[in-house]
Amino acid sequence: MTPMFEFAWPWILLSLPLPWLAKRFLAPLPQASRGALRVPDIADFSTLGALSRVPRPAQRRYWLSLLAWCLLVVAAANPKWLGEPMAVAHNGRDLMLAVDLSESMSTQDFILNGESVDRLTAIKSVARDFIKRRAGDRIGLLLFGERAYLNVPLTYDSTTVLRLLDETTIGLAGPSTAIGDAIGLAVKRLREQNTKHKVLILMTDGANTAGQIDPLRAAELAAGVGLKIYTIGIGADEMLVKQLFGAIRVNPSTDLDEPTMRGIAKATGGLYFRARDISALENIYGELDKLEPVESGAQFFRPATPLFPWPLGLALLCAAVETWRLVARPA
Repeated sequence: MTPMFEFAWPWILLSLPLPWLAKRFLAPLPQASRGALRVPDIADFSTLGALSRVPRPAQRRYWLSLLAWCLLVVAAANPKWLGEPMAVAHNGRDLMLAVDLSESMSTQDFILNGESVDRLTAIKSVARDFIKRRAGDRIGLLLFGERAYLNVPLTYDSTTVLRLLDETTIGLAGPSTAIGDAIGLAVKRLREQNTKHKVLILMTDGANTAGQIDPLRAAELAAGVGLKIYTIGIGADEMLVKQLFGAIRVNPSTDLDEPTMRGIAKATGGLYFRARDISALENIYGELDKLEPVESGAQFFRPATPLFPWPLGLALLCAAVETWRLVARPA
């Protein structure tokens, strides 16, 4: 397919003869009803056959008005230039990220660029590249703590998802962890979608301590609508905690309910991953790329360049020229 020119609404071109039809079939206004301010239009002038008897300024106004009208109609028809067809990766996959914002996510047991960072910061740094690679997927962002809420509905706009993920803060949804409610909300948002591939990536560092729905019961509901859940347990196995007389090693992930995370993944046909550090988290997202690969489809689109500003600008220029002539005409 070669580049081509087309009108978005070609039927508007049928209005081109309206001025002639108005002059031909509408009776002129009575002289007494005419206002003091008159705008020149095509009805003010004689027919084409009588143009030779019309003064030269009137002929110029006639043709200028006719040109302006034609340009306005062409602009209203929305002309555009269609470029070369471009392939678009599309696979019809709906992918929802569910991120835990409970208070425990503030634990600084991850090392990023040589510095200790909290778990949410680690998730943001690694999820950023994963989201950028999801060409053709619709991505949504679900946040949960004591409550679960949808922060970004399913969209192809990965830039918006990244920006709103960066703006999330710990404790935004409450101090506790409502894993079951998060899954239930994902089921509610995804069950009516017609796509074959529905995926939820649930990231948490704790156990279900809030909400109305049991996580395993929510997983059964997810399996019923074809939603596959991949769960990621966040947190290191040990970290140094400074005290008055030195430091001791503690396990910061004692609250992580791994049996439930495995049960959720198994019930929906997904997998459970354990992220103990940045490297493990990166490897997990790499594995998810393999499990949920980006499939290139055979769909194409043609980039369209709107051209209506050109005829519209010329029509305004014609009007400006005629207005200037009327204003500049000596009394």
